Amino acid sequence: MRLIPYAIFPLIALFFMGPASGQQTVSPSPVQTGSPTASDSTKLIHLVTADLFRMIKKESDSGELNILSGHVVMKQGNTTFYCDSAIQDPRRNSFEAFGNIHINDRDSIHTYSQYLKYTGDNRTAVLKKKVKLTDGKGVLTTEELQYDLGAKIGTYVNGGKVVNKTTTLTSREGYYYADTHEVYFKKEVKLKDPEYRMDTDTLLYSLDQELATFVAPTVIHDGKTTIRTKSGFYDLKNGNASFGERPVIEDSSQKIIAENIIYDKKSGKGSATGNVLYRDTAQGVTILAGETLFNNNSNEVLATKKPVMILKQENDSIYISGDTLYSAVKADTVWKDMDSASFKKQSTDTLKIVSPKVPIQVDSIRFFQAYHHVRIFSDSLQGVCDSLQYSSRDSVFRMFRDPILWSNANQISGDTVYLFTKNKQPDHVQVFENAFAIGRTREGFFNQIKGSTINGSFVDGKMDFIRAKGNAESIYYLQDQDSAYVGMNYSHADAITLYFGENGLRRVSWVNGVEGTSYPLRQIPSDKKELRHFQWLDEKRPKTRLDLFE
Repeated sequence: MRLIPYAIFPLIALFFMGPASGQQTVSPSPVQTGSPTASDSTKLIHLVTADLFRMIKKESDSGELNILSGHVVMKQGNTTFYCDSAIQDPRRNSFEAFGNIHINDRDSIHTYSQYLKYTGDNRTAVLKKKVKLTDGKGVLTTEELQYDLGAKIGTYVNGGKVVNKTTTLTSREGYYYADTHEVYFKKEVKLKDPEYRMDTDTLLYSLDQELATFVAPTVIHDGKTTIRTKSGFYDLKNGNASFGERPVIEDSSQKIIAENIIYDKKSGKGSATGNVLYRDTAQGVTILAGETLFNNNSNEVLATKKPVMILKQENDSIYISGDTLYSAVKADTVWKDMDSASFKKQSTDTLKIVSPKVPIQVDSIRFFQAYHHVRIFSDSLQGVCDSLQYSSRDSVFRMFRDPILWSNANQISGDTVYLFTKNKQPDHVQVFENAFAIGRTREGFFNQIKGSTINGSFVDGKMDFIRAKGNAESIYYLQDQDSAYVGMNYSHADAITLYFGENGLRRVSWVNGVEGTSYPLRQIPSDKKELRHFQWLDEKRPKTRLDLFE
C-alpha cells in the first residue's frame, strides 16, 4: 500500500469528501473483511469518533481505507488514540495519524507527537516530530520514537532527553521501560542536576528511585569532587553511591583509589577496599592499605589491613606501617597581640576582662596516629614502636611503648621517644626514661651511653651528638692518632655527651661527679663491655620497605 504523504493529506481528504454542508460524527467502525475475528476484538482498532469520514478503495488490492478528519478518536482495548486526522486501514488493523497526536494507555502512560504510524496486531507505534512520552515519573522527548505498547518500551536512536524532577538526561540512543520506570541510555550520555553532572557511554537510570547504575567508564562532577568509575550505582536522591572496577574520587586536596568504594556525598563518609591508595596532595601524604574508612569533608582516613603511610620528601621519603593508621586535617589557629586601641574598645564594650590576643586562622595541618606493631623506614632513619603520633604543626614523631630508632650505625631506645624533624628530615631527638643509645663501629665494637634522658642532634640525617643526663653512664672505645682502637673507657657522671664525625665517635665530655676507668683493648673484662640493659636489636630494624610488615 502506498501511504498518502502528510503534506497533501488535507487536499485528498477534501477531494473525497466533496461538498459538505456540516460536520458528520461517525460511530465505531464495524469489523472489516480480513480483520481479526470478533473473539479478538480487543486487538481491533475501533473508530470512536471523527468530524469527517470518507471511505475509499485502495489501488493495490480490494481493501478500503478510512479517511478521518477533525477530533479523531480511535480505541484499541484500554488504549485511546487522539489526532487531528488519520488514514485507517481496517484490513491490516493499522493507521497513520497526523497532527496533535495523543496516545492514552490505561490512563498511566501518555505519548504525544505530530505524526504516528501504528500497527494494531503487534501494538507498535512509530512517532515523529515533537515526540513526548510521560508515565507520571519522567518525561521523554525526542524527534523520533519507536514505542511498543504491549511491552511498554520506547526506543529512540537519533537523540533524546529524559527529565525526572530536577534531573535531565540526554543521549544519542535510549530505551524507555515504562512499566519499571527505567531508562537505558547509550552513546554520549549526559546527566545534569543542580548538584551533579555525569558523562558516560552507557547508563541505566531508575525514575522511581532516582538511581543511576553504571556499566561503562563514567565521570561524575559535583562542583567540588570528581569521581571516575566503570561500574556501580549512584543514588541521586540520597547521595549514596557504590563504585567498582578501580574507581577514583578526588578533589583539590585529596585523592582515593581502590577496587571498590562506598560513598555518601552528604556526609562525605565512605569506605574503600582492595589495594587502596589515599593521597593528600596538599600535605604530601600518601596511604596504602587493604581497607580504609574516610571522610572527604574532614579529610579523615582510617586505614587497616597492612596500611603504609608515605611522607613525601625530595630525596628520602618516610614510610610508616602499623596495624592501624589514622590521619586527619584540622585548622591551626595562632594568636597575636591585640593593638592597644582595639583592646581598650573591646574591654569597654563588653564591660569585662577580655584577652589581649586575637586569633589568626592559618593553613590547615595534618596529623596522624599509628597503633600496634609500628615500623618506620627511610634511607637515613628507621624505627619501631607500639604506637606513634605525628603533627605537621611541629613535625614531631612521638613514639610510645618500646620505641627504637636507628640512624646509620646508631640505635636509640627508651620508654618514650620524640623525634623532631625539619623539612621532613631528622633534626633532633629526645628520649625519656631508661634512655639508651648505642653506636656500632665498623670493627664491631659498641659505643654506649645511657641515662634518665637523652638528647641528640642530627646533621644531614646523620647523628651529630648525643647527650645523656641523670645517672649517665658511657662506654666508648679509644683510638690513637691513626684511628686504631687501643682501649675502652667506662664513665659515670651527671651528664655525658658523645660527639660524632665522619669516621664515627670524635670526642666525649662529662659534667659533674665524673668517675671512670680505662682498659687496654686486650684486657677488657667480659662483664664490662656492655652497660646494664644493653640490647643491640638490629634484627628488629626494617632494612628496606619490604621489611615494614615482617
